[in-house]
Amino acid sequence: MSSHSLIAWLVIGAVAGWLAGTFVKGGGFGLLGDIVVGVIGAFIGGWLAGVLGIHVGSGWISSILTAAVGAVLLLVVLRAVRRA
Repeated sequence: MSSHSLIAWLVIGAVAGWLAGTFVKGGGFGLLGDIVVGVIGAFIGGWLAGVLGIHVGSGWISSILTAAVGAVLLLVVLRAVRRA
């Protein structure tokens, strides 16, 4: 993995995590928390899009959108588990 792709993962993760935190909780989780939530959300969103046969497109915007959807799902599940 080149340093450019690592930086891209971190930027996409940070933006997606911040968007998901804002949408679900009402605020972000700090830079490191947003990156973690966003990167895990990217895996979840990518897997879910593949299972459902959805192709969002290519590029930064579609990557952020896919990661943000996965991160929102992650946060909703975590919130439901925490309340149970």
